[in-house]
Amino acid sequence: MVVADRPDSTVVRVGSVISKAHAPDTDPVDLAVRLRVAAHPRLAGVLLPPLPPGLPMPLRDGRSASLWPAGEPVFPDDPDAAPWEEAARLLARLHAVPPAELPGPLPPMRGPAKAARAVARLLMTTPDAQATAKTGTTTKTGAATKTCATTNTGADTNTTTDAPIDTGAATNPAYVPEAAATVLRAWRALPPWARGEAPSPRAALCHGDLHLGQLVRYPAPYGPWLLIDVDDLGLGDPAWDVARPAAWYATGLLAPDLWQRFLDAYRAEGGSAVRPEGDPWPELDVPARALTIQAAALALAKAAAAHRAPDEVEQVLLDACARMTDPPAPTAPDRTT
Repeated sequence: MVVADRPDSTVVRVGSVISKAHAPDTDPVDLAVRLRVAAHPRLAGVLLPPLPPGLPMPLRDGRSASLWPAGEPVFPDDPDAAPWEEAARLLARLHAVPPAELPGPLPPMRGPAKAARAVARLLMTTPDAQATAKTGTTTKTGAATKTCATTNTGADTNTTTDAPIDTGAATNPAYVPEAAATVLRAWRALPPWARGEAPSPRAALCHGDLHLGQLVRYPAPYGPWLLIDVDDLGLGDPAWDVARPAAWYATGLLAPDLWQRFLDAYRAEGGSAVRPEGDPWPELDVPARALTIQAAALALAKAAAAHRAPDEVEQVLLDACARMTDPPAPTAPDRTT
């Protein structure tokens, strides 16, 4: 049974075994390290371990494949029943594993590189965005208390591929260089490490692509929750893993009590991504912005590929990107003296 068939991967289930064909540009050496990490005793109870041989297997089309036991995934349509605390505790335990104790050399966590690829894909879709970004033209509506957003708790919005895009140029209602330029300006405002152009300021073991689709119960259906998908696993800033649910909360897509439960569980488990108490946003702001920009770039590219204008949720992403580059609001004169 085909579980997923995307340009970046193909997942097939045969009985109790999952076979995953990884993206064509997957480095087999880095994948081998990631598979060995998933099988390492220090990650027992945190990452789902691969099945033997536990190494990349070459396919006829040049891609690498890996084998995994089948687990029970999160039911996607009931976020209130999702294992937020379990996910937080697993992340905290993952971030606490000393990289020196693991097989190596560990590659970088691929989150920033995937965000950069999403922006590159957007530029393929709206080639005028580069010029428009320099003019200061933008489109935006609404406001929010934070400057980050995403569309859902699943994988689709975060999937970045190199698939060709037929936009139809000026006849396409989604061909909006101003909107793309807004995303591009927000992207350029990020520090180089968040754009994948420099090493991360921190070097903890990170998952790199945390969302609810990355958890399964194993053994199915009542075993403990485990993290899956090591394609982006590596060294980086652990705040990247926490920033996506933070962004959902900031835009109202994750209820405040669910975000607080996630954050409290992460801190109670000793998670290192954010300070032990108080406002977590100093650590989360940059990766949350980067993930928002990634989601916005993909949303625009997908809208263009479908020859439609951005929908309501996609517009929320654009609004968030616009707020990232808004000039500071003028302050009222101090009339107390």
